[in-house]
Amino acid sequence: MNWWFIGIVVTAFVCILLGYWVGNRRKRRQPHVYDESVWKSKVAKLENDLKACKAAQQLIVFNPDKAAAFFGKNITENDLTLIKGVDAKTAKLLQNSGFKTWKMLAEAPVESFQKILDAAGPDYQKRNPGTWSEQAKLAYEGSWKALYEWQKHM
Repeated sequence: MNWWFIGIVVTAFVCILLGYWVGNRRKRRQPHVYDESVWKSKVAKLENDLKACKAAQQLIVFNPDKAAAFFGKNITENDLTLIKGVDAKTAKLLQNSGFKTWKMLAEAPVESFQKILDAAGPDYQKRNPGTWSEQAKLAYEGSWKALYEWQKHM
């Protein structure tokens, strides 16, 4: 066996370890320099972003009395049958597909409703979900007069 080759490999390994050890010692000695103004500006930006997020997430409170005043019946929150074109069976189908609230319906594209209806069979394929998102948005926002007027003219 070539003893000179083993000597070179061992020497290289020792040099690598020594270089690693010396390099890490230098890193530890260097003081960390922070620019305080940079960090203050980052904190201020994050605080402004947080305020904007909190303002955007204002909760809309459901008022059953206002809804009942327009529709002439008791309305429960997130009752999907309030949407014109959605009966009890269709509402159950939508709920089983993950659409449990007016907000979820309002944010979904019409194509997703059509896929659900198409998969449910020929009785459901005849339904037209074209306005369900808009109606659900009005219901979620509590725009009862607008929803009632729109449904009256459908």
